[in-house]
Amino acid sequence: MIAYVIGIVVVALIFDFINGFHDSANSIATIVGTRVLTPFKAVLWAATFNFAALFTVGTAVAKAISSGYVDPGAISANVIAAALLGAIIWNLIPSSSSHALIGGFAGAAVASKGFGALNWGPKWIETLSAIALSPALGAMLGLGLMALVYRLFANVSPGKVDRFFRPAQLLSSALLSLAHGGNDAQKTMGIIVGLLASPSVRKLFEPYTTGLLSNMYVPDTSTIPLWVEIAAYFMISLGTLFGGWRIVHTMGTRITKLRPVGGFCAETGGAIVILVASKFGIPVSTTHTITGAIVGVGAANRVRAVRWGLAGNIVWAWIITIPAAALLAALSALILNAIVVVGRPS
Repeated sequence: MIAYVIGIVVVALIFDFINGFHDSANSIATIVGTRVLTPFKAVLWAATFNFAALFTVGTAVAKAISSGYVDPGAISANVIAAALLGAIIWNLIPSSSSHALIGGFAGAAVASKGFGALNWGPKWIETLSAIALSPALGAMLGLGLMALVYRLFANVSPGKVDRFFRPAQLLSSALLSLAHGGNDAQKTMGIIVGLLASPSVRKLFEPYTTGLLSNMYVPDTSTIPLWVEIAAYFMISLGTLFGGWRIVHTMGTRITKLRPVGGFCAETGGAIVILVASKFGIPVSTTHTITGAIVGVGAANRVRAVRWGLAGNIVWAWIITIPAAALLAALSALILNAIVVVGRPS
């Protein structure tokens, strides 16, 4: 059983790596699209600030994941393993890692313990609302910041505006990467803590008061061990370093064509939305948010500058992510509960 639990922790960190791999584009697409940094320098920049979130962002999102969606008493090793399998399988299609994980968690819990396992309350309302609101808020902030810039720099030549915003975009990109790491790495933290603090797993590690295994004992979901934080931030940063260049092209150039000033406004708008959500313990999709911000910036130039068809396709992918990941996780849970006796929920 101990080996099984440790294996699930490893799978959670693999999911975290995949999250960083997929979402690296969200942190660097605009700064690559505006040619302020080369792709290689951009991923190094983004990975550095992904990890820096360890020192600046709290753990509200991690605590929400570990106990806000599923009753802690209904969580077992199999539930967490199935949730991760569902999210990872669905993430083979580029999608929102955040909502794939939440959907997988819910699907696995329902398949194991019924709908009573879900905590019907504020966190579900906040998260489902954020699916619609985060891209809208990103678009509003991107549009608003562009309008403000147009007003402040109305009499400045385009060349001088570009020269000003090229270094400024380094700061906005760093802020977005910090926000991305701070929100997304915490989701993996929450899953690991939910596993370790579950009744059966907590009891398993109670005899170990010294040595390496003592670090695996987590008394409750409000406790986030330092090693979990470091491991989660390290893996998401590593995933960012190996980020997906095809998605960079989509986010940075295919939705709308950006200049450094547009990149600055999109990144700043997206980062503000994500950081505020993190403060209130709301997991949001960085893909949702930065896409909305880019659309808002493009619309500030002219509505026809935005490739609405592509943005619409992305939205449809978001809508089906939670139910699809939930179904895959539910099937995984049924299989695991049939073959892995020690990991079944009590």
